[in-house]
Amino acid sequence: MSTIERCCEPLLNEPLGAGQADRLAAGFKLLSDPTRLRILSLVANAPAGELCACDLPAQLGRSQPTVSHHLTLLTEAGLLSRDQRGKWAWFRIEPDRVAILRAALDL
Repeated sequence: MSTIERCCEPLLNEPLGAGQADRLAAGFKLLSDPTRLRILSLVANAPAGELCACDLPAQLGRSQPTVSHHLTLLTEAGLLSRDQRGKWAWFRIEPDRVAILRAALDL
């Protein structure tokens, strides 16, 4: 999975090129998984603006290795940033990267 980068105008402003469509599709494919979508939502709505990975398995009803896998994919795509504090990782939304996908759907 590559990092989500600015690639194109909103879908209805002009036709997408093949490369642009590939990059956007990869971002949307990443978010098509319900667990990853829930992680993004939980982190975005965390009261402090960030969430510890240690809190996610219980909230999601998933094992720690499964949650870790999804967090890695979201981080590699640039949608989340990770801050290591002792043994735990804390995650926060990368609003500029999320905005790229939002802008593509600005119909």
